[in-house]
Amino acid sequence: MPHAVYPGSFDPLTNGHLDVIRRSAAVFDRLTVAVVVNPQKREPMFTLEERYAMLTECTNDLRNIEVADFRGLLADFVKEIGADVIVKGLRVISDFESELSTALMNRSLSDVDTMFLMSDARYSFVSSSLIKEVFLLGGDVSSYVPPPVLKMMNARHKKLRALRPTT
Repeated sequence: MPHAVYPGSFDPLTNGHLDVIRRSAAVFDRLTVAVVVNPQKREPMFTLEERYAMLTECTNDLRNIEVADFRGLLADFVKEIGADVIVKGLRVISDFESELSTALMNRSLSDVDTMFLMSDARYSFVSSSLIKEVFLLGGDVSSYVPPPVLKMMNARHKKLRALRPTT
């Protein structure tokens, strides 16, 4: 039974992420969606627990999906859960350029290959960081994130506005 891992920070989860999850779930018998704490990324919008909850809620209709979280090396996590392949979504050429060396390193550390899955063209320009930027500047991101995620984003934004001192 092929078991794949789809890692990401998912901060926030986008419709592009969900597209890769659903397509991967159709290919593999088991798919672990792994929420990682990425030390290279600045302050996350959502806690690890909130991102885990978003993924769980938005994928609860898929029977072969499990959501997990980890810290540290992906190669160690892949070996720990006995996965056969790593799935990475690619939106543009620059994604491939940055992911290639990581895939080769993961293979050398875990003996597990990476499968690159091209993004659906509808989401080829959508990234979590761009979604956050547009959202925080007042733009409408409702067509790029699942409804439960938008609800959490709106609640977070409302809370942040309430904490700001008024002048």
